[in-house]
Amino acid sequence: MNAPHPSKVAGIDSTVPAPAHTVASVATGTSPAARANPQNAPGALLQDRLAGWVSDLTTLHELTERLARTRALDEALRETLRAGAALVGARRGLVVLEPADGLGPDNMIGLGLARADLGHIETIPRSSLPYGRILDGLPGADDGIAEPDLLAEKGLDPRHREVAARLGYAASYTLPLVPEPPEPPEPPEPPKTSQPPDAPLTAGPGLRLGAAVWLYDEPAEPSERQRHLIGLYARYAAEHLARLLELERTRASMTTISEELLPSRLPRIPGVQLAARRRTSSYGGGDWYDALPLPDAALGLAVGSVTGAGPSAVAAMGRLRASLRAYAVMEGEDPVAVLSDLELLLRLTEPARSATALFGYCEPSLRKITLAGAGHSPPLLIGERRTEFVETSVSAPLGMLACWEAPSVEVHPEPGETVLLYTDGLLHRTGDPTDRAFARLHAAAAGVPQALRRDPGAIADHVLRTVLPEGAASSKGTSAADSAEDVVLLAARFE
Repeated sequence: MNAPHPSKVAGIDSTVPAPAHTVASVATGTSPAARANPQNAPGALLQDRLAGWVSDLTTLHELTERLARTRALDEALRETLRAGAALVGARRGLVVLEPADGLGPDNMIGLGLARADLGHIETIPRSSLPYGRILDGLPGADDGIAEPDLLAEKGLDPRHREVAARLGYAASYTLPLVPEPPEPPEPPEPPKTSQPPDAPLTAGPGLRLGAAVWLYDEPAEPSERQRHLIGLYARYAAEHLARLLELERTRASMTTISEELLPSRLPRIPGVQLAARRRTSSYGGGDWYDALPLPDAALGLAVGSVTGAGPSAVAAMGRLRASLRAYAVMEGEDPVAVLSDLELLLRLTEPARSATALFGYCEPSLRKITLAGAGHSPPLLIGERRTEFVETSVSAPLGMLACWEAPSVEVHPEPGETVLLYTDGLLHRTGDPTDRAFARLHAAAAGVPQALRRDPGAIADHVLRTVLPEGAASSKGTSAADSAEDVVLLAARFE
């Protein structure tokens, strides 16, 4: 009878040697079926070995599936710690992220350890810690470092002994997180000359990302089987972490670039106080705001959004904002003309893209704003006696029609009132229908505490916290932090 072959599991190399515990079962011959019928011993022992192997692969498959569902780097690090603790039989641990290329981000995350506990561990000299030796690239640490009885080691650093006793751990197992090196390219055909061919290309070592440490409450160390399983899991985890690390770096770069394209500071104009708030999406969106001093002590206020996400949307946002600034300087007192020029430029230079925009010509001395909008949500007027949306004309976004034009409206805020401009991302991130999203925004603005109404920044913060609580899930099940929408708020309070 042919023995069944274990199925191939995604992310697991089925060609690796069997774990040690399966070999031991063959050597000792402890199978009940083998003892009952010695003639069938070889087949029964083989089935036992295969059953143990399949069980291990099934466990690894479930753990790697859970890891593959993580989308953020910190979440993946925590899942790696939890899975590793289950595989090596530990209760606590920590992972240190410190990429070897020095580009960061550096981080330390604990499992069953508070922030203060991690702080105590960080006071131990780095050279006396196994993860420190791994991160410093010292030899002999590639296969993991086991410390089965810390307190019994004679050469243990005194500070390490003190921290271990304080936190209540007696043993540790440390493993490097190193993804597999890339496949070497095939060498070219050697030239048909008498000269010897060049040496074949070889792949360098994989990029070390960090190290994971699991802590035991009593003297212990993982068995050969456990080391085999955690080694397989760590190899897959390092690959997944490397992808998330690259994504995290890309998002950080996108955030930096988009922030550099926005005003570094808001102008100070007598009679009005300004504040801006922004939440960047994980994909890099094209929302922007601007506040530009204009002649005659006037002020140009603008918010807008470019369709799309990623580097192209950020670049288009920068071009559009710069163009709007130029048009505002030339004819800012006529917001309709400013947006008409912007629409013509967009249609001629980027015909495949559309954008929404709201521009206001603000005269603080008169407490007056002349507004024109292109497919944008209406501003919100927040005061002690009223909280209402400004009635603006319904108009298409820029780039959607052959010729854009819409009438402007005038807003006359009372002393102490705040005009809040915002992008559509504030509404979209709620996941609610449009009418409910507007109702939520209105309720948040009406509920601004009296003590915060003198500060436009505090008003914007309160609205943002109330409409989009950190980590809250929308009605569609999407976290606000994971949304593809940027959010921009620009608040102007009149004195």
